Amino acid sequence: MKRFESLIAEVRACTICASHLPHGVRPVVQFHPDARLLIAGQAPGRKVHASGIPFDDVSGNRLRDWMGIDRDVFYDPELVALLPMGFCYPGTGKSGDLPPRPECAPAWRAQLLERLDKLQLTLVIGQYAQAYHLNEPKSSLTEIVQRWRDYWPNVVPLPHPSPRNNLWLRRNPWFEMQLLPSLRQRVAEVLSR
Repeated sequence: MKRFESLIAEVRACTICASHLPHGVRPVVQFHPDARLLIAGQAPGRKVHASGIPFDDVSGNRLRDWMGIDRDVFYDPELVALLPMGFCYPGTGKSGDLPPRPECAPAWRAQLLERLDKLQLTLVIGQYAQAYHLNEPKSSLTEIVQRWRDYWPNVVPLPHPSPRNNLWLRRNPWFEMQLLPSLRQRVAEVLSR
């Protein structure tokens, strides 16, 4: 446990990409080695950077709805680990938030993931997390999410729950009709053990 606490302290003190972060360094993660469910996301947004709480925004509300869980369960680190590809808010570009900083995942991801001994389910959210966890660089996000059964039951690829993806959700009604009921059932199984 001491080694885990030391690693988390290092993550929270990380400044590896400070010179590239226009809003400063603030690693936002939720992690405990007993977590059974991992949410592998992109990077914190502006509101999450301000609060320091992962998915403390409209996207988080939608994600919790997709999973069928409330805030108390979602923010229990012994149940749910929240590890974005980049731990700090990268800033805003022309069409939304910038991609996660590329330094973060190689520096920390493997060390943290190897400590998740009780992991049973990983939700892989968005193209950057899917590129890392699923290693399908030539497939589009839609193609990957459509093939969710290929990764089942231990991994579920998802689009980002951002309101920016409302059009994607309207164009892909199978997501809510087929994937979400199965996802809610699987999340309930994993978290009830």
